[in-house]
Formats: sequence, C-alpha cells, structure tokens
Amino acid sequence: MDDDSELLERLRNGELALHELEDETSPDEAADIRRRYIEEQEDVSLAETGAEHDSEEATANIENAVGATRVPLGIAGPLRVEGEHAEGEYRVPMATTEGALVASTNRGCSTITEAGGATVRILKDAMTRAPVFRVSGVGAAAELAEWVETNFDTLKQAAESTTDHGELVRAKPYVVGDNVYIRFAYSTGDAMGMNMATVASRAACEVIEDETDAHLVALSGNVCSDKKPAAINAVEGRGRTVAADVVLPRSLVREKLKTTPEAVAEVNERKTLVGSARAGTLGANAHAANVLAAVYLATGQDPAQVVEGASAYTTASVRDGGDSLYFSTTLPALELGTVGGGTRLPTQNEALSLLGVAGGGEPAGDNARELAEVVAGAVLAGELSLHSALASQHLDEAHERLGRD
Repeated sequence: MDDDSELLERLRNGELALHELEDETSPDEAADIRRRYIEEQEDVSLAETGAEHDSEEATANIENAVGATRVPLGIAGPLRVEGEHAEGEYRVPMATTEGALVASTNRGCSTITEAGGATVRILKDAMTRAPVFRVSGVGAAAELAEWVETNFDTLKQAAESTTDHGELVRAKPYVVGDNVYIRFAYSTGDAMGMNMATVASRAACEVIEDETDAHLVALSGNVCSDKKPAAINAVEGRGRTVAADVVLPRSLVREKLKTTPEAVAEVNERKTLVGSARAGTLGANAHAANVLAAVYLATGQDPAQVVEGASAYTTASVRDGGDSLYFSTTLPALELGTVGGGTRLPTQNEALSLLGVAGGGEPAGDNARELAEVVAGAVLAGELSLHSALASQHLDEAHERLGRD
C-alpha cells in the first residue's frame, strides 16, 4: 500500500482527521488525498476544483484545502485617475460571474477618461479595532475614558512595539453603562491591517488592565466594526476613506452615455438618495458593492469587507448653467492592502502587478493608497454607468444582451 492509499484508509477508518493531513504529507498531496476522500464519501467529482489549485502557494490562506474555485476575470479601462498617489491610466482587473458588469464599468471608465480623468483623494487612513472592557459602573467608565485620553502616549508606545509599520493615531472611548469600548485606530502601511490592529490592540489592552481596574472582556467589541453594516464606519470611516469625482460636458454625456445631465441627476436624487433614505440603507449608491467585490476578488482582498466598503455615497448635479454633469462617489470604509493575505496568491499578485501596486510601497503605504484611489475611481465609473443606463432606460437592454444565456 503506497503512502497516499494508507492515508486515505486512515481517513476512512477515522484514525486521521481531514485537518491533520498536512502533518503527514505535503500541502499538495494533502489536498489531493482530502479531495479523493470527499469525492468518495459524497459521490461527487471535484476534478475541476483540483485542477485550479496549487496548495503549496495557498497554505497560509486556506485550511482543509481541496482545490480552488475559478471566477472569470475581465479588464475594465483604461481609467484615468488624478490622485495624490495614483496618477495616470489604469486597467482595472475585475473577477465576477455577473454578465454586463465589466462592460458597464468599462463604459464608465471610458467616459471618465475622455473627460480628463477622475479626481480622487484619500480623506482618512486608519484601520480600527475596538475591545470592550467591563467596569463597575458609569463612574468608573467615565474615569477609564479620561484615563485613556490622558495616557494615550503610553498606549501608543505599547501598541507600536508589536509592529514595524503600524502607528496608533487615535484611541476613542465609547461608554454604555458598565461597558467601555475603546476604538483604536491605526495607520497600517501597505497592509489592510486587521491582524496588525488586533495584535497591537492586545498590547494596549494589557497596559489598561495593568494600570486600571477595567477587565478586558473581548478583544473585539463590535464597535470596530468589522465585516458588518455599521453606521460608525459610514460616519467615522474605517480603513481608507476615499472620495472621487468628475465633471462631464453635456456633449460627452449625450455621446457616450446616451442621456442628459438632468436625467442622471434626477435618477440620483429619486433613486440613490431618496430611495435609499426610504429603505434605510447605510450609504446611498447604485451598486458600489458590485465593483468592489469584483476588484477585491481579483486583487486578493478580503471579500467579506465589501460589507463596509459598500456604504458609499453617490451624488450628481447639473452645473455650469446646464453645460455639464458633476458626479461623485465617497467611500467611507475602503479596506484593502497590497501585502499580506490573498495578495500573495499568484493570480491576485499578477492583478496587483497589472495596476503597478504589488508588494510594499516606497515609502510604506504608498502602494495601498494608490490602489485605494484606483478602486474609488473604478467605483465612480460603475456608478456613473449604471445611473446613466437607468436614466436612458437602457438597463434591461444591456442585461438582455450581455447578462443572459
């Protein structure tokens, strides 16, 4: 009996758990044996799943590996971006299964580029983690809040001792009865920074427990707020807060988008602003999550953080006596990076290289900020195209042509 057959037999007999295979053999062999076992047990074929995966390269990104899921990758652009970190024309990689999405975003990119490009600025840059402490009551809570403000430099020193690139920029207390939530905010260089913020916050929490009567209940108290729709992220920001806008001449709106500035502005008011308010959404946009999810998958970001990123605000107005359309998108919580996590995977790293932002920037943080500005420009393009399709009554035609079998 060869080694693979022996390991497979041990799985069948319950002598070996699926997650223990990497202790017995290489990651690639472990994934192959695990896949064969599941095929046998569930009477399915995972041949395509296995063909797409290199377990050696994905060891740090997945557990109980059996393969990989193939998502089609398309390119939108070129998109001209005029930012503080991104300047020039970019081809935007988008991984999606939604027909018409890349074509729609591409139309927005083309229109924005012809108008001279999207102006983009990063307004805030800080990843958050908010542990929750238990205290004896509101008096002690107020004292702890004051202690945090008075001893910020001590907390900063402790937090930054755990990282080469992270910097603690704020520590803001929130009190609810005998609960105190401290929302630590960090500049995280080129990393998305969630792990960095968590480790650094642990060190700061140890100082708080040593120096006060507060007791740490949980390192994350949900005031962060990570991977959940949250007003605090929409208002205060999380990760990078980025704004993008463009001014389009009336002739370009008519030629490229087949509509008018007035019609786009009306769709924005009645659908995006009033409709969102009536529905109680966090953010007010047409489909920011669509572009974010596609770019996140393509470039190795954490797709769950589309939840926060999608709380975007899109505005439109007629300007210059009717001669132009002003169009903007502001993303309060754009969480992404160019190092760590899925950015190390081969296809995702290629996508980042296509944008010219793979790996760490020089100075640290420059690549991630450039990526953030490009992503904001891409969301602007997607928003512009969908608003225009609705204004011109062409949305269903595009989906009939590109999004259906």
